[in-house]
Amino acid sequence: MDVEEIWKRFQAHMEYTDEEMEIFKSDPLKVKMVTETPEFAKCRVIAEVIESHGCHAKHRVGDRFVMSAGGQLIADKCPKGMCVSAVAEISKVLPAIYERLINKTDPQGERVDIVQCPDVGLDKGGWGKILMKVYVENAT
Repeated sequence: MDVEEIWKRFQAHMEYTDEEMEIFKSDPLKVKMVTETPEFAKCRVIAEVIESHGCHAKHRVGDRFVMSAGGQLIADKCPKGMCVSAVAEISKVLPAIYERLINKTDPQGERVDIVQCPDVGLDKGGWGKILMKVYVENAT
């Protein structure tokens, strides 16, 4: 697909006016993300529960929150009754993943991304807690 077609599809997807497209395209990093990083469309970001105890939403070890690389949850691949606090914690590591994809470096290779829901657990005065490992996989 040529660059002009990419921009036409992007504009339609974002519902941007021509003026808004000019503003968007004035940022070289955004241009690079859209035109030079096809990996975004080919990846899924996964947050997999690796520890769980006392989780009110009943998230269990092995549950997977699956998102597009752009950060949209793919509902039919996620647990029912997702905890908004857990999802919020996942969003905190997305900028690092985006940076790795933009720079065409291995999105898993630079550090381990483990996040914890904000509940501190019963032993610390909360209710429960979960830990999730966040990683990228191909969307095949």
